[in-house]
Amino acid sequence: MLALVHILLLSLAGIATAQNASKADLERFWSYGRSPPVYPGPSGAGIGNWTDAYNRAREMVSRMTNEEKEHVTNQVADPNSCAGNSGGVESVGFPGLCLHDGPAGVRGVDGVSAFPAGIHIGASWNAPLAKEIGGYMGAEFRRKGVNVALGPVVGPLGRVARGGRNWEGFGADPYLSGAMAAETIRGLQRSVIACVKHFIGNEQETDRNPSQLDFVMSGKQSVSSNIDDKTMHELYLWPFQDAVRAGVGSVMCSYNRVNNSYGCQNSKMLNGLLKLELGFQGFVVSDWGAEHSRLASASAGLDMVMNVMLPNITTPTGGALVQAVNNGSFAQWRLDDMATRIVASWFRIGMDAPNNPTKGVGMNQAFNRPRPFINARDQASKQAILQAAYEGHVLVKNVKRALPLRTPTLLSLFGYDATAPVKNNPSGPNDMIWNLGLQSSGIGSIDGLFLLFGLTNPPGAAKKGTLIGGGGSGANSPPYISAPYDAFQQKAYEDGTTLLWDFESLDPAVEAASDACVVMINEFALEGADRPSLADGWSDRLVMNVAEKCNNTVVVIHNAGIRLVDAWIGHPNVTAVIYAHLPGQDSGRALIDILYGKVSPSGRLPYTVAKMDFDYSPLLQPDTPPPNTNMTLYPQSTFSEGVNIDYRHFLTHNKTPRFEFGYGLTYSRFEYSGLQTAMLSFVVNTINDSFVPPRSPTAEGGPAALWDRVATVDCRVRNVGAVTAAEVVQLYIGIPNAPKRQLRGFVKRELQPGQTGSFHFELTRRDLSVWSPKLQNWVLQQGLYNVYVGASVLDVRLQGAFEI
Repeated sequence: MLALVHILLLSLAGIATAQNASKADLERFWSYGRSPPVYPGPSGAGIGNWTDAYNRAREMVSRMTNEEKEHVTNQVADPNSCAGNSGGVESVGFPGLCLHDGPAGVRGVDGVSAFPAGIHIGASWNAPLAKEIGGYMGAEFRRKGVNVALGPVVGPLGRVARGGRNWEGFGADPYLSGAMAAETIRGLQRSVIACVKHFIGNEQETDRNPSQLDFVMSGKQSVSSNIDDKTMHELYLWPFQDAVRAGVGSVMCSYNRVNNSYGCQNSKMLNGLLKLELGFQGFVVSDWGAEHSRLASASAGLDMVMNVMLPNITTPTGGALVQAVNNGSFAQWRLDDMATRIVASWFRIGMDAPNNPTKGVGMNQAFNRPRPFINARDQASKQAILQAAYEGHVLVKNVKRALPLRTPTLLSLFGYDATAPVKNNPSGPNDMIWNLGLQSSGIGSIDGLFLLFGLTNPPGAAKKGTLIGGGGSGANSPPYISAPYDAFQQKAYEDGTTLLWDFESLDPAVEAASDACVVMINEFALEGADRPSLADGWSDRLVMNVAEKCNNTVVVIHNAGIRLVDAWIGHPNVTAVIYAHLPGQDSGRALIDILYGKVSPSGRLPYTVAKMDFDYSPLLQPDTPPPNTNMTLYPQSTFSEGVNIDYRHFLTHNKTPRFEFGYGLTYSRFEYSGLQTAMLSFVVNTINDSFVPPRSPTAEGGPAALWDRVATVDCRVRNVGAVTAAEVVQLYIGIPNAPKRQLRGFVKRELQPGQTGSFHFELTRRDLSVWSPKLQNWVLQQGLYNVYVGASVLDVRLQGAFEI
């Protein structure tokens, strides 16, 4: 009782030091009673198109011993270089699984493609293209003997503007992120099991997983993302719901705590939301080292464990789960369910086929020794990879007819981002640099490891070469790098242009006769650390120094996340600006075709660019505990803003951004007309117009009635310019008692000059509902629903409404 009084006093004071209470007191205060328990979790039911896979899995698992079942759920040692391997059972024909990074291609091996990063695909606003890229990517994973591709990423969503891993996901909106993830999964799972991550609330790198030294010396825990039920459903769970509806085979639970319970042993999140509410049929795997208690995690819904330190396990042995089953503290059905979910996912993707590549066959990383070279690339993917590189470029400024370039006589090039890095070689002492995608960063191998464990700060810009992707487990391995400088050289050869360049100086000399000056800079980010700022000061000074001397300055930014530009965007000599994001292997080739007008830019921003960094406050930077308080060992991040992140934040607080969510220019112009809205009957066998979803079977993604169509929106768009270009028509809905506008549809279509296209949107019950914590259900409300159709969240071309 005295301990409880002591804890209460600590919480009321808020500034008490950790030394004023025992670690046991602090643990009891912070770690219990904040996340509701949900036990037991459900067994996988084999619903939908999982039925056959589950029948076969149950039969196979029934022939395993308990030791073998637990072996299937464990990470095991293997001579291949997969990020992780799960145990196999040879006697029943299950080889185990090779799990490997990442969301932008097979990482750390040769003979694969470097696909555009998630943020680049998100900036394309092209869901069918995401599916096509996912298909080619999945095929490469399979040819290398990978069974589980660790991607796509929808967490982090992008709550923190300086978040270090925002670039791995598709953008800071749940609808956009969910739509792109779902199509990527459908593409990937033609060949491999997709693993959507990180579940859930993994919105900052700071304190995501305290170093082992911190934990051993002080007992410091991971940051807790404190998220209310309504915010969880309407924002952070939304894209995972789309992923489950798309049939994703695996979900990775995250390092952070959620409401002070670790993500990989949080029964409310895993049992309650993911498996019960969303009807998830696949298996949950821990992030590497995110499991903190074997028995508690398994009971809470974790199916497979991956550790940072590779265990020396090669054969089935009785571990903690078998012992717990034997002594009655762990249910036999749960052990069976864990193994069944894993094996069912393997069957569902057809990995039992006789022609399926041997597990890990192409994942031999001994680059400096003789080995078979397995080329996983497909020539048929070339155009899709290049198209994806095109579509993630976002033109945000173009005045004085600066772009497209028109066969310039003299062109001057500046900036460290123009050339390829001097090394792209995995062999030798610096292979870790290559493995983690740090070739351009100037970071050494040891510093790279320090960064991944949050022990040092990353640079703001990668000044050792052009940036085609971010760093860490989400990096990719380029078979080549088409750098901007290489592409400029080729174009100069074709056009007879004279090139001048200086990729080193901060204040370079500029030839007065230059038709244009192109300044190429970047903004770097990687796993393990949040970004130090939203704009590298050295790069800003370079742009200003060139603009002072050149009256036609074009700025190209390869940015791993939000990049501010107000230090120079208003300079009259800065005539054009492109956010080039992270385009993968065809970076230079894509950039040149856009700069010279072979392709009209068609990307749109998947986030909001502010005028000043504090415009994002309080969502600018990660939450850190006040020093010398009882939260030092238990960092807290309370999502008090609710659903109002990114553009919702700007709308709520009446802040004017520099470039709004959904913004982007083309080389043409479009006119909108003919808005039509229509309400439909809510039909589930018979007409049902209730304000909560009628009873319906649980399907993947939740109750089937959530996906009933309840309204449609139609419009026409005409290309009134002189250039063939693609328009991204965006639909935003103003739902009563919700943010002013929320994205609820987008369609991208290329239109020729003079061509008119019809654009059609279908709205589901979920699209128009809000989450009711009281009813624990999605609820439609009576009232007026405003409809906004346009070219961005602020550029509304057509406006209407319908009433429920």
